[in-house]
Amino acid sequence: MDTKHDGTTAMRRVSRGITLLEIAMVLAVTAIVAATAIPELASLVMARRLEGAASGLAADLQFVRSEALARNRSLRLSVRSGADATCWIVHTGAAGDCACRPASVVCAPGASAIRSGVLPVSERVSVSANVASIVFDPLHGTSTPTGTLRLIDARGRAVHHVINVVGRVRSCSPDGAVTGYPAC
Repeated sequence: MDTKHDGTTAMRRVSRGITLLEIAMVLAVTAIVAATAIPELASLVMARRLEGAASGLAADLQFVRSEALARNRSLRLSVRSGADATCWIVHTGAAGDCACRPASVVCAPGASAIRSGVLPVSERVSVSANVASIVFDPLHGTSTPTGTLRLIDARGRAVHHVINVVGRVRSCSPDGAVTGYPAC
């Protein structure tokens, strides 16, 4: 069979697959996209951890106040820090009766943990406070002393929960760094 194309015979090359150059280009583009996306993804994950911890602590602050009134018993919210974790604990007993471990809370005899939030060091979010423990009164729901509880992530973003003398909580973020929280 003779086929003529303008007086010449055309030779066709049929491509069956991809070349090494094409693979290299796809890998290069993928590497560039991954290099720019991974830090953003890590930042997003850390922001969600901070927001989750802040929401949990705010809920527990409301809980301890209402639970003290419901039980007609003084309850505490204590903040603890250790080498492996930081935590907050809603508990009965004295200020130093409960401590946190990376996966649990341990209380001395006569004290019991009601609720807690444990933040292992690996989460890169920690809790601290300007007071070790706040007592919520069963008669009026007031708190003694007043305090500020701070949740801080590894990038320095923070959420502060400020507890006033009547036991109410105001939440804010220094410089408005965390979305959804007003600037302190």
